[in-house]
Amino acid sequence: MAFGVGAALLVSGIAHFIILVLSGTSWFGPVSWRKPATFGLSFGLTLVTVTWISSFLDLQRRARAVLIAALTMASAWETALVTLQAWRHVPSHFNFETAFDAVVARALAGGGFLLVVTIVSLTIAAFRRRPRAPASVVLAIRVGFLSLLGAQVVGAVMIAVGMRHVFSGDIQSAYATSNVLKWTHGLLMHGILIVPALAWAASLSGSKGSKGSKGAKGAKGAKGSLVEPSGTLGTPGTFGT
Repeated sequence: MAFGVGAALLVSGIAHFIILVLSGTSWFGPVSWRKPATFGLSFGLTLVTVTWISSFLDLQRRARAVLIAALTMASAWETALVTLQAWRHVPSHFNFETAFDAVVARALAGGGFLLVVTIVSLTIAAFRRRPRAPASVVLAIRVGFLSLLGAQVVGAVMIAVGMRHVFSGDIQSAYATSNVLKWTHGLLMHGILIVPALAWAASLSGSKGSKGSKGAKGAKGAKGSLVEPSGTLGTPGTFGT
C-alpha cells in the first residue's frame, strides 16, 4: 500500500510540475504551483524510501506496519491539503483568512505532528538495535534518519517562527522566514534517500568486486596446482634413482 501511495504522490508531483511549467506562472510565492509539485515529489520519494529502509530495521511486523501506515497517511494528508489550497489559489500555510482556511492550516499542523512522531519512532528503532545490513549501510541508514529528523526540526522552527509573525499581524514576515529555511528543510529531508542509496550501491559493487577477486585467485591457484606436478615429474633424477 505504501509503495502505491508513494507512486501516486510522485505522479501528482510530476503532473503539477508540468502545470507549473506550462502555465508560465511564478515558481515562488505561497500560491505557486511549485508547492503541490514539490510536496508530491518530496513526500512520494520519502515514503517509498522509508518504507524500503524500514525493512532493514529490527522491528516486529506489526510495529513496522503501524509506523508505515501512519507515515503513509500523513504523507498523503499533507500533500492533499497543500494541493487543495493550490487549486483554490490561496496559501496553504499561515493562512487564517477564512474559517475553512484555518481548518486546513490546523489540519496541516496535525499531519506534521503525526509525521514527527513516526519519524522519531523509526529513528529510535534504527539506533536501538542494529539494522540487518552491512556496516556501511547501517551507518548510512542511521545518518539518513538523523537527517530526516533534522528536517522535521527545521520544519517545526519554520512553523513556530512563522506563526509568531502571523499572530503579530505580519504575514509577509512569516512567508519570508519560510523562504529562508525551506532549502535547508528540503535538503535534510532527502538525506534519507541519498545516503542509504549510495551506501547500498557501494556495498553491492564491493561484493561483486570481492567475488570477482576470489574467483581470479581460485583460478590462478588451480592453474598453479596443475603446472607444478608436471614440472616435478619432468625433473631429471626424480625417478629411477
